[in-house]
Amino acid sequence: MSQVSDLERLLVADYMHPGILAVAPETSLADVARMMARHSIHCVIVLGDEAGARGWGVVSDLDLAERAAAGLVAGASAGECAAGPTVVVHPGDTLAHAAQLMTENSVAHLLVAKGAPARPLGVLSTLDLARALAGE
Repeated sequence: MSQVSDLERLLVADYMHPGILAVAPETSLADVARMMARHSIHCVIVLGDEAGARGWGVVSDLDLAERAAAGLVAGASAGECAAGPTVVVHPGDTLAHAAQLMTENSVAHLLVAKGAPARPLGVLSTLDLARALAGE
């Protein structure tokens, strides 16, 4: 069986990281960096004004690195740094669909959400896809 067909039968729910660490938009990037380091995570969700996942953002470790390289960390907030719009996937979606969304949107993290309005449940990352491809 090819790797693509493997991803077509595997579900997001089985490979996502349940739960999220979220911050308010005004949270400093220094605090976001501390949170990532303390919890050994690669992204933090930034709460939006709208109900559910709509309007939320993601600050990834790469976003922090880009800001640091440009000297734009001091005084910056999570809301200013959050890549947007946040790409949302559902627990019942296939990993093939998730990989397609990541590729189309050039993101390494998808917010996993369910319901209407969408209720965030966790995060799916490229490392989770790698784990699935490795058969773990």
